[in-house]
Amino acid sequence: MKKRIILAAAVLFVCTAAFLLTARSEKEGEQEAPKTSIRIGLLLYRGDDTFIGTLRSSIEECAKGYEQQTGIKVTLDVMDAKGSQNTQNSQVERLISLECDALCVNMVDRAAASAVIDKALAAGLPVIFFNREPVEEDMNRSDRLYYVGADAKESAVLQGKLLVDAYKNNPDSLDLNGDGKVSYVLLEGETSHQDSLIRTEWSIQTLKDGEVPIERITGGIANWERSQASALMEQWLLEYPGQIELAICNNDDMALGAIDAMERNGVAFGAIRLVGIDGTPAGQEALKAGKLLGTVESDREFYAKAIFEIAAALAAGEETGYEKYVWCPQRALTESNRR
Repeated sequence: MKKRIILAAAVLFVCTAAFLLTARSEKEGEQEAPKTSIRIGLLLYRGDDTFIGTLRSSIEECAKGYEQQTGIKVTLDVMDAKGSQNTQNSQVERLISLECDALCVNMVDRAAASAVIDKALAAGLPVIFFNREPVEEDMNRSDRLYYVGADAKESAVLQGKLLVDAYKNNPDSLDLNGDGKVSYVLLEGETSHQDSLIRTEWSIQTLKDGEVPIERITGGIANWERSQASALMEQWLLEYPGQIELAICNNDDMALGAIDAMERNGVAFGAIRLVGIDGTPAGQEALKAGKLLGTVESDREFYAKAIFEIAAALAAGEETGYEKYVWCPQRALTESNRR
């Protein structure tokens, strides 16, 4: 009787073990099966921002190329927060409900990233932030959080250096009235955006370090927008007639807004020198036309490629091959070295 009991127990043990091994093998097989599709959420702080718009187009091109190369279908859900953080928070929830595999987020308010991170981590989703860098404390919450951007200090130093070089080559190119100083106005981005603060500080500091004799006339916040910059510049042209020699702009759109104001007021190109940052297509056209002295171009192909490749790899359960922080190459553009 004991032998029968032992034999039955042994048979039961073997059958149970075999069942568990088979179930585990099937489960592992399911996990290892390659994905045939991925879904990525792309959240923009404002879709009508020129730089963000060109970056979006480049990311969409990356998605098409990835599909062709891998055969994996990519669904790219693009959402525009139109400058509202509350809207963006709701969009994150919507994308989670759509079962996205990864989120690429251009924050409206970088200080509000913790709420986005809470929602994403609770859903098991990785997040690739771009253009607007969350604070370090938020970024350190998980190894599935990434940031892709252009180093703001480098942008500003490159912008300042192209002005220093212009002055050293020919002081009259900036000191237009020959009074021994370069009188400038400053068009700044959002006060809450770290890039705006850093670009302002380091462009001016680079001019000082380069011993360019500068004198500030005035400055104002134009929130990266062409129309706001145009309105400010028009006001300054009336308040300081013939005094402005240089307009230092935190981005190309604001430089283009200043150009619009000059055109409306009959100010000849060359009467005021202008510099921007971003190297947008419109900015480069203004450079080509001689309306813009210089700009700083981010490598948008690299920028978009890094965002998409990190998201696609994480969505597919693969290694990204990228560090947590990815900084895009930049270069100063002038009439002499533009593409």
